[in-house]
Amino acid sequence: MFTFLLFCILFVLCWPLALLALVLFPLIWLILLPFKLLGLAVGGVFSLIGFMLMLPFKILKAVF
Repeated sequence: MFTFLLFCILFVLCWPLALLALVLFPLIWLILLPFKLLGLAVGGVFSLIGFMLMLPFKILKAVF
């Protein structure tokens, strides 16, 4: 909602810039999408490695 309000203010003050932002936003989002997916995958791998490294300690803690 706040973003829409900012866009409306930008549209009133400088409508060519607002229309340019409206057109370029999806293109920039598509360009950055692979990096977001890569970051998600790398974060998942790091979480899995951290879980596997901590698993023996969790088992030992549950036993003793």
